[in-house]
Amino acid sequence: MVRYVLQKLLFMIVSIFVLASATFFLMKAIPGNPFQSEKNIPPAIQERLNEAYGLNDPLGVQYLHYLNNLVHFNLGMSMKQQYVTVVDIIKTGFIYSLQIGIFAIILAIAAGVLFGLIAALNHRKFLDGFTILLAVLGVSIPSFVVAPFLQYVFGVKLRWFDVAGLNDPTDFIMPVIALSFLPAAFIARLVRSSMLEVLSADYMKTARAKGLSGRVILVRHALRNAILPVVTYIGPMTANIITGSVVIEQIFGIGGLGKFFVNSITNRDYTLIMGLTLFYAVILMLARFLTDIAYGFVDPRIKMTSRKGG
Repeated sequence: MVRYVLQKLLFMIVSIFVLASATFFLMKAIPGNPFQSEKNIPPAIQERLNEAYGLNDPLGVQYLHYLNNLVHFNLGMSMKQQYVTVVDIIKTGFIYSLQIGIFAIILAIAAGVLFGLIAALNHRKFLDGFTILLAVLGVSIPSFVVAPFLQYVFGVKLRWFDVAGLNDPTDFIMPVIALSFLPAAFIARLVRSSMLEVLSADYMKTARAKGLSGRVILVRHALRNAILPVVTYIGPMTANIITGSVVIEQIFGIGGLGKFFVNSITNRDYTLIMGLTLFYAVILMLARFLTDIAYGFVDPRIKMTSRKGG
């Protein structure tokens, strides 16, 4: 198991290095620089700005300087916001993105597992058909369509929540629902199909023949095996929620990382673009890494394989 974890860590470090390098060279491949779009700036001042940010150095020197900063966890200064570091911007915006993301992940898993169980235990009945309908709608409708719909119904018509901003704890409800709608629907489908397969397995019939109670069979045998696909999906789900939050934060006017990321692209703030891209990548890779570790604890076959192998 230790060897397995070390291999995953090494792969993650190599992936971060490759992504950081690719992001750097892609940014440098864009013609011009962030200061050429500024109006009424004399050439002398532009030259000083280029010199201050090292844009006049050879590409190789800039790349080595960039890697040296990364090793020391220094993402540099924003090229558009004076005297503000990229790390400070991440600290400012990530707290909102993190809160929305965690709530959305919890809601997606809880609602998805619940509706999936209801559908499987009521196979070919009304509740099963109704759950399938909701799941199909959830997978088919993107979050940037769900968000304006929630704003119109619950914000404009019913006036239950504010349309934009996070001024009150209830303001988290609509963004979290919009973010979790698709993954919750996907999890419900996963749990339903997996649960139906598990319930028809031979060992489930054996458990019933031994006289075990329905609750014990459902929780200890059926649910534990049916939940494995959900554990596998947690990594991609985290990716979907994090990348989807960029759009959702813009729609709901939330000052999270999504807002800074969109603004950095518009303003061609190279250091902020590279810093946020790398930060997103690290989060996604950590989510994938933790998913692999969690899968090893849930599935006994992975434990057996890891012991035999190392």
